[in-house]
Amino acid sequence: MALHRLTSITMGVPNVAETAAYYTEFGLTPDTDGWFSSRDAGRQLRVVFAPRRRLVEVRIGADAPDDLAAAASRLHRLGTPGDLSGTTLTAYDKPTGVRAVLEVTPRLVQEPVTATVYNGPGRSGRTGRRAPGILRTDRVQPRKLGHAVVGTTDFDATTAFFRDGLGFKASDYIKDHGAFLRCSTDHHNILVLAAPVAFLHHTSWQVDDIDEVGRGATAMLEDHPERHIWGLGRHHAGSNFFWYLKDPAGNFSEYYSDMDCIVDDQLWTPEVLEGAKGLFSWGPPPPPSFLAPEDLAALMTGTHSEAR
Repeated sequence: MALHRLTSITMGVPNVAETAAYYTEFGLTPDTDGWFSSRDAGRQLRVVFAPRRRLVEVRIGADAPDDLAAAASRLHRLGTPGDLSGTTLTAYDKPTGVRAVLEVTPRLVQEPVTATVYNGPGRSGRTGRRAPGILRTDRVQPRKLGHAVVGTTDFDATTAFFRDGLGFKASDYIKDHGAFLRCSTDHHNILVLAAPVAFLHHTSWQVDDIDEVGRGATAMLEDHPERHIWGLGRHHAGSNFFWYLKDPAGNFSEYYSDMDCIVDDQLWTPEVLEGAKGLFSWGPPPPPSFLAPEDLAALMTGTHSEAR
């Protein structure tokens, strides 16, 4: 596909310093001007001030200027203006106010990580030594940004903006509620959710395996048990292991591993998921605060900053 990755996101929060400290502890590396870098993909998160928490910008990698021109034409047919300038195309999703920037940039090549060896029935791949996952002592550092989830007051319009305008592909849908969209071979890079107000639901960060999901979350919760939201579990859409935490602004952050990979669109059939399948395959049931974050009312009334 012409698009090849979610390059970065910018989140707006009312408490920049506190939120920045959280993502440093989460395992991202702080850089200048509010930026944070992942281990493999460089600067991928920027934290800036906003009166209420929100997704400000998404940047998406494209292969060539012709890909930007094609996206600009599709957006025009949707009635959405796009500013095409050199190697970037900038457009705004009206319901959410999210700025989307398509930019010509090299594809991300991740060096292969040696697969963790597991024992199982009739196979002993690891003998005479303890599992590597329990011997690791270094801090968990996310490899890359996987996806962002945005709530929108106009589900159809925001889905069309990303899918029919920018050129994302649909991987799965949650009936009448969600669209899992991809701009890479990952199952999803943007999840659009129907919501009573536009907001950033969560960001998701790739780690090596299920042990890193657990180790990362455990370290984050050691002195802050209130950060726990949901996990450990495994999703149906995307198939990934997950654990969700909450940052000081109220956004959720997810450690994930083992995401579905779609390299041939013809070999993947999107499903319309209902009930529990739209949320998870196994794990504890999601808490009400995951489905409807506790500050939604404050976001709706414009009192988010005062409520913090």
